[in-house]
Amino acid sequence: MSFLKEFKEDLSQAVNELVEEKAVEKEEAEAVVEEKVSEKEVKKATEEVVEEAVAVDESAADDMINTIDEEEFTIDVDELDAMLDEVEESVMEEEIIDTTVEEEPVVEVKEVKEEKEADLPSDEIAEITKGTSVIGNIESDGSINVYGKIKGDITCKGKLMVTGRIEGTSTAREIFANNAKIEGDVHSDGTIKVGNGSVIVGNVYATSAVIGGAIKGDIDVKGPVIVDGTAVIQGNIKSRSVQINNGAAIEGFCSQCYADIDYKSLFEDTFSIN
Repeated sequence: MSFLKEFKEDLSQAVNELVEEKAVEKEEAEAVVEEKVSEKEVKKATEEVVEEAVAVDESAADDMINTIDEEEFTIDVDELDAMLDEVEESVMEEEIIDTTVEEEPVVEVKEVKEEKEADLPSDEIAEITKGTSVIGNIESDGSINVYGKIKGDITCKGKLMVTGRIEGTSTAREIFANNAKIEGDVHSDGTIKVGNGSVIVGNVYATSAVIGGAIKGDIDVKGPVIVDGTAVIQGNIKSRSVQINNGAAIEGFCSQCYADIDYKSLFEDTFSIN
């Protein structure tokens, strides 16, 4: 009987000690819980994080949701902040990638390419044969060779070669006049060459010019001008540079106004008094 009594006392003491330990653990657990974020707030914050993460990776969001246990949720505040930072970085990287892809001007490049192709001249060449007279304006997407007579304006995207006669404004990518008679302004997007024996009564506009014939009018060229020894010019010349060969006759002023020279700093600023 004494054995059972001692066993009962020992068992009672062990139970009391266990109860005391559980009470201590409970108090410690309550103290820890007080330092944690409430489960409701953490769960709400986590749900917001998951909603943002869905836009980045739906599968990752599903895994995140499955790992949430309402009964054993003990996530730390620092861990939650780290998780939020990772998700925000992922979302920002995804937005940067999407923005870069959206801002690629694919359509604009295509439109610019189509416009450039539309400006290119075709390979077609129209000819006004010798002995043919045309009254009216002429337009062409290609080139035009004029051996006859035209009374009207000429516009072409390609080259204009004239050995006949034109009364009107001539506009082309490049213009070549050889033994030609032209009454009217001449506009070239590129080079104009006026050969010996050609006579132009009108202003000349181009990016470069080689003149061996006669011109009565002003010459406005953005680039260089070469005046051959057979040239006769009655008018002013505006250009980037001028080369006048021996024998050329010019009645007018020559101005290299398109040259890359700062006249003000060279003369005025040099002698300015501070």
